[in-house]
Amino acid sequence: MQLAEEIVKLKKEKKAVILAHNYQRPEIQDTADYVGDSIELSRKAMNEKNADIILFSAVDFMAESAAILNPNKKVLLPTLGARCPMAQMLTVDEIKRWKVAYPLIPVVLYVNTLATAKAYADVCCTSANAVKVIESLDAETILFGPDRNLAEYVQQETGKTLIPIPEWGFCPTHLLFQSEDVQVLKAQYPDAIVMVHPECSLDMRNIADYIGSTSQMCRYAKENNAKTFIVATEEGILHRLRKDNPDKQFLAAYEDAICPNMKLTTLEKLYLALKEEKHVITVPETIARKARTALEKMFEITG
Repeated sequence: MQLAEEIVKLKKEKKAVILAHNYQRPEIQDTADYVGDSIELSRKAMNEKNADIILFSAVDFMAESAAILNPNKKVLLPTLGARCPMAQMLTVDEIKRWKVAYPLIPVVLYVNTLATAKAYADVCCTSANAVKVIESLDAETILFGPDRNLAEYVQQETGKTLIPIPEWGFCPTHLLFQSEDVQVLKAQYPDAIVMVHPECSLDMRNIADYIGSTSQMCRYAKENNAKTFIVATEEGILHRLRKDNPDKQFLAAYEDAICPNMKLTTLEKLYLALKEEKHVITVPETIARKARTALEKMFEITG
């Protein structure tokens, strides 16, 4: 029996649900019950009433969010080495320092943060709903972390002042995209639609035909009549885009834009984590309670 089949068999025995982020390896996506962005997947898990185990193929903060939102389920991360470097950039001490400087303004944190940071947020947001969350607040100045590029994008869209914390938080993978690479591709494919993630630089966002999160890109590609798309986000999403749209062409804006942390999960690690029920992700209740409030506030705002 092939390993993927073994995983499916084991999943049924253990009443597990397998979630895979859009950036995971193709074989991981193909084995998963659901593929999507982090919060999209955590909400899917909340609706899986018969599942006892959530096997989350992603990075640390995503598994933490799943554990926070699903306190009665066992959440497993296939490899503990899968850490998001951007999430590590925002520490609790950094948040406290900025709150002292700006004590009266709300703190909005991207879901790409650790649970300890989320516990200090008034509300969380995703790249898909950040604009809506910021627009909903009765404040013109907001502390926003940890991605500076997303903060800059949301500030442009809302007209509000977003103070990035830390000052230069970023996703190392999304900073690899350069507008010159897109110009080269556009010379070859002049009718191609350029889709850019808001974590990319201003130069990249300025040449985009569409700016959106991974889930938004997937919807946009389905709905748009264009036949060729240049995609500026981690290359793992290309598998899902091609699978969902076999009659369309998807090109990586930069082929080496790979998140090494997302790619640490393999079928072998997936199988072992499920078989041995290891790498259980837990969040202390004092932290989880506060972080859950910030996440639930986001759900209230965005429906």
